[in-house]
Amino acid sequence: MTSRYEKISEIAGPVSRETVARLEQLEALVLAWTRTSNLIAPSTIPHVWERHILDSAQLVPLAPKGVSWMDLGSGGGFPALVVALLTAESGGFVHMVESNAKKAAFLRLAVGKLGLPAEVHHSRIENPALHSIKAEVVTSRALASLDVLFGYSAHWLSAGAVGLFHKGRDFQREIEEAAVAWDATLIQHPSAIEADSVILEVRSLRRR
Repeated sequence: MTSRYEKISEIAGPVSRETVARLEQLEALVLAWTRTSNLIAPSTIPHVWERHILDSAQLVPLAPKGVSWMDLGSGGGFPALVVALLTAESGGFVHMVESNAKKAAFLRLAVGKLGLPAEVHHSRIENPALHSIKAEVVTSRALASLDVLFGYSAHWLSAGAVGLFHKGRDFQREIEEAAVAWDATLIQHPSAIEADSVILEVRSLRRR
């Protein structure tokens, strides 16, 4: 049976056993808070490691030079908290944007307890004040359709940042709908966790 250490190393690249222990601390925090808060879908509670932690970890090798990350609609902290933990030793820093006060409070707690290089912005994504933040990588998971995500992230992606967006089996339809208003270079990376799902790598975004 593949160990957690072996699996995370297979998906995210070489990690220390200390990093795996910190990821397990994150898992415990999420489970503790989920008892009273809707951090993650109830159906995924028994599978936090696979469905949330490993699913988030697969982003890191797709942006190996990414230092400044911007996660939109961070919710329960995936992928943002995992990315912050995995990129800490290479100088990574993650900005998390979350409008829900309770979820933002959880994110701040997790950042503090785990000592993560990250900042939580309790704000709506549309807030123009966020545009002063420089980001090399923009992420989002289970937030909105691709067309809407392009609108949210256009400030950064049109300036040279790369987008890494989790998308489910209906991603082709979303691509077609977004193409009506947007032009971009897209690369489809098959998900290492979810069959028929992808990580969409987005570059050179611009409105048509």
